[in-house]
Amino acid sequence: MDFSQRLLQAYNDAALTLMISVGHQVGLFVTMRGMAPASSAEIAVAAKLNERYVREWLGAMVTGGVVMVADGRYQLPEEHAACLTGAASMAGPSQYIAEMGRVEQLIVHCFREGGGVPYEKYPRFHDIMAEDSAQFVAGALEAHILPLVPGLVERLRTGIRVVDVGCGRGMTMARLAELFPASRFEGVDFSAEAIAYARAHARSGNVTYRAEDAKAPLAEGAYDFVTTFDAIHDQGRPLAVLRNIRRGLKADGVYLMQEIRGSSHHHGDIGHPLGTLLYTISCMHCMTVSLAQGGEGLGAMWGEEKTREYLKRAGFASVEKHELAHDIQNYWYVVRKELA
Repeated sequence: MDFSQRLLQAYNDAALTLMISVGHQVGLFVTMRGMAPASSAEIAVAAKLNERYVREWLGAMVTGGVVMVADGRYQLPEEHAACLTGAASMAGPSQYIAEMGRVEQLIVHCFREGGGVPYEKYPRFHDIMAEDSAQFVAGALEAHILPLVPGLVERLRTGIRVVDVGCGRGMTMARLAELFPASRFEGVDFSAEAIAYARAHARSGNVTYRAEDAKAPLAEGAYDFVTTFDAIHDQGRPLAVLRNIRRGLKADGVYLMQEIRGSSHHHGDIGHPLGTLLYTISCMHCMTVSLAQGGEGLGAMWGEEKTREYLKRAGFASVEKHELAHDIQNYWYVVRKELA
């Protein structure tokens, strides 16, 4: 297609993304999955929603190729439903687009004047991240993530001390605490709102949460296992946070670091399946919230090369990069304080 057609497709896809976000939040995809062809009124009744809005939403879904229609009756094909609902749902990330749109004019101002946009300007960000974490991190711990560190599961069963730096609403630590009652888990995040949520929803006695900056000193040599999930690049002083993590690790401790998959060079990200989306989220959230703290503004797409550079400068002895077959968005780094 020529460039004008490419732009028209982009505009249609952007609009479709917003409508997928709406459908996900109000439960329309779940309602329609497995439902026989139905009218907009029948779908609205089943979903307990306003018919006029459902009807217009269905127009976007039909023209976007998500929902099929014949004789005024609509159906969500099972193949599409499988992508939009359940454990493997791809609908949740659509919410990032609307959340980034909230701050468009603030970002325009930053382009002209510099500075950044603080976390509190993103009212749904913790909601979206918690959903994302529950599905793609907490939900993948046993099968995919913990096995990246040889012997870790056995140590967790015996009992070790773990801290998650930048824990958000604590979904991952909560899941680990349930799985491994002999271990002790802590979550640290500077957001008092996120920590309050984590505390209110904690179901295990072996997990605690505290609201503090990621640079606040961890007890030296106190932890067997430290984790960060998509958190370092947002920090105002990422190198200071990494040095703090190293300080908190025991000599034989392991640091598991999830960071966005990418290169530290734009040309290296040509062909990245999520490149444009990730750079957009970085510009409109990750980079700018760091700059709002007077920080470096690394951005989500700081890339493997710079990640390794920062880990080396922080004093870590070894770094192993892993990729998970089901995860096209992240690299998983197994980092050790000292060589074995």
